[in-house]
Amino acid sequence: MRASDAERERVAEALRDAVAEGRLDMEEFEERLEAAYKARTHGELAPLVRDLPTPGVRTPAPAAPDSGAVDWPSRIGGTATSRGAFAFWGGFGRKGTWTVGRKFTAFAMWGGGEIDLREARFESAETVIRCFTIMGGMGVTVPPELTVRVRGFGLMGGFGDKATGEGTPGSPRVTVTGFALMGGIGVERKPRKAAKRGVGGAPRKELG
Repeated sequence: MRASDAERERVAEALRDAVAEGRLDMEEFEERLEAAYKARTHGELAPLVRDLPTPGVRTPAPAAPDSGAVDWPSRIGGTATSRGAFAFWGGFGRKGTWTVGRKFTAFAMWGGGEIDLREARFESAETVIRCFTIMGGMGVTVPPELTVRVRGFGLMGGFGDKATGEGTPGSPRVTVTGFALMGGIGVERKPRKAAKRGVGGAPRKELG
């Protein structure tokens, strides 16, 4: 049976999750991702995720006693699961529960990438994320509780710095730097999913 664009994208998302969790190395991830976007049938897609968890199914993290607070000491330290990302005529994603290397370098050319730090762990309390894009786009999402400095710049492009600011006590210090040529890199703050839900899973009312 012929595969749809949505089915190819679901497989690509599963591959991005797998590399972020350390199940695939970058070389194998890039080979499978290229094959996923070229696949025409279900038979070509199935082998790409046969040895991975079912797409869209994640192991839930234990709930914190207060879902509005971040236990930073428990999220700093450990071995990095990823120190870089690369996209050429494609995309990459780092999100969910993954451990950011103390120096993380991302590059996208004629492609795009997503780096989400809202549920991430950090190898070091001082982290530098270097983002480079040429005729592409990249987005970095950080939680409101994280201390962030943005120092990148763009040439015939943009490097958003609205996320610069202090986080809560004990927060890692993350510096986002790099260069955008005829492309864009955005750094923005968004609430963590637990903070959105509030205690007991009920939606939290936004303060206005």
